[in-house]
Amino acid sequence: MARGNKTKPVIEMTKWFDTNYHHIVPELSGETKFIYSSHKAVSEYKEAKELGIDTVPVLVGPVTYLLLSKGDKSAPKGFDTLSLLDAILPVYKEVITELKEAGASWIQLDEPKLVMDLEAAQFEAFKKAYAVLGELPGVKLLVKMYFTDLPSKAYQTLCELPIAGFGVDLVRYNVLVSTSCSLLHCAVDLKNETKLDVELKSWMAFAAQKLLEVVAIAKVVSGEKDEEFFSANAIALESRRNSPRVHNKAVKELAATLAGSELRRATSVSHRLEEQQKYLSLPILPTTTIGSFPQTPELRRVRREVKSRKISEEDYDKAIKAEIDSVVKLQEELDIDVLVHVEPERNDMVEYFGEQLNGFCFSANGWVQSYGSRCVKPSIIFGDVSRSMAMTVYWSTYAQSVTKRPMNGMLTGPVTILNWTFVRNDHPRSETCYQIALPIKDEVEDLEKANVTPEHADYLRWAVHGFRITTCGVKDTIQIHTHMCYSNFNDIIHSIIDMDADVITIENSRSDEKLLSVFREGLRSAHLHDINSPRIPPTEEMADSARKMLAVLESKVLRINPDCGLKTRKYGEVVPALTNMVNAAKPLRAALAKLKSRR
Repeated sequence: MARGNKTKPVIEMTKWFDTNYHHIVPELSGETKFIYSSHKAVSEYKEAKELGIDTVPVLVGPVTYLLLSKGDKSAPKGFDTLSLLDAILPVYKEVITELKEAGASWIQLDEPKLVMDLEAAQFEAFKKAYAVLGELPGVKLLVKMYFTDLPSKAYQTLCELPIAGFGVDLVRYNVLVSTSCSLLHCAVDLKNETKLDVELKSWMAFAAQKLLEVVAIAKVVSGEKDEEFFSANAIALESRRNSPRVHNKAVKELAATLAGSELRRATSVSHRLEEQQKYLSLPILPTTTIGSFPQTPELRRVRREVKSRKISEEDYDKAIKAEIDSVVKLQEELDIDVLVHVEPERNDMVEYFGEQLNGFCFSANGWVQSYGSRCVKPSIIFGDVSRSMAMTVYWSTYAQSVTKRPMNGMLTGPVTILNWTFVRNDHPRSETCYQIALPIKDEVEDLEKANVTPEHADYLRWAVHGFRITTCGVKDTIQIHTHMCYSNFNDIIHSIIDMDADVITIENSRSDEKLLSVFREGLRSAHLHDINSPRIPPTEEMADSARKMLAVLESKVLRINPDCGLKTRKYGEVVPALTNMVNAAKPLRAALAKLKSRR
């Protein structure tokens, strides 16, 4: 289901609320039958119990599970997944009963959907679900929410449920001290970080350190305050408040000035697209990709060896240029219209920029789960952000020099950099976003001066404003292309359009074209290939997806491309998939040209 095969497309994947953890979106219908098949929660509880550890099993709650699901292809339009509540509750009763029989006295049910803006019927679903589950004897149910404040209506609903505790967990007048959400989203232990200096480490807390803080706070209430622990904490906070490593007056002042402005490009998108078409001379339905190509073991070895100084900068330069030469030639052979420089010099789309920006540091072992077995190692923003020199111009300029076709200049946008890092907590996230936007703005303008034409920046109010800061200073012929993937976009589509990008591409290959209803309002890309699956879609399947796009979009604004960068795939998968993509575009292009000539 998660990876697909030759005959079955992959199931949609999206982010777990506003984290960088991903989950597969269950596909349900009125005919769905729920069966208790996996006993994973019980076996893991028993495993911990055998080691002498008393744990609280954690399950995703039934209402959140259904609200995060969607109707499958057989379901009627407007299918309400909550209509399956009666069908799924017996399975939850089986799981809870088996956990109780294994010895669990507390069971935590995560219901983060309660922090969202819900309708009356959805609140009634919570009441119905926990009226059933609350009847189970001999077990205490703890309902947890996280990621933002609890709305008043949700609080009122929780107070009516027959559960033992919720939220910050008030149980029989005892206060339970806990982390705000699962530690899944944290790195494990600062003790593993031998390359970070002592001062920087004193300002941080990974999962192990957060648990020490939880214990220390809990002990204060019972009169057992660890004076040495709290004193060290106070010294670290004071150090951070006054450190020149953290604070840059000029950056703060400029970010504050831009935060209060209404920066955006001077002309409309439609006018700019006309100017860009004259400048770029692209065909109907131009084909392109989203940045990166496969990162081979040899490429990783070269980057690793230049960092460890096993090879010279000159040898590294030659190796990266050879890779660019090779993959630019491949793109030309595949007959792709707008090329990318394939990012061979970049280890990670955020870390690469962070390494060239002031205010960032990097862990050696700070891995967190993204989805399945895939983990990421987020960069850390500890201070004010600024740029010392151009970050991408050298390689983008070289790539443009070896082809006559347009070359995308590839930048990671300020919102993605913000959300894919561990961010300092001593001032608002919006301020950090504006600070990141400043060097990205400078980079966009440097690429313009270097004649690298289309710009690609990966991506509410301050998020949109931060993006517009980066793009407001370039001329009409520079095409700003923003890409987004694996999130829920329908509710914020107007904010996405307000970013004022020329080309907006949103992952749609896993979503079964569910975003087509909002494409009428300004999106301009057909994603025909899901890069997170090894499956190679047939040409006709890709062409069919493009036709569905053409039913709601004008051909003059539509682009054909995969749904994300190709870094994690192999060339044996990438080449046939891109071949099929180009072969899907060409007959459609010819048919549209023929139709136009008849008019």
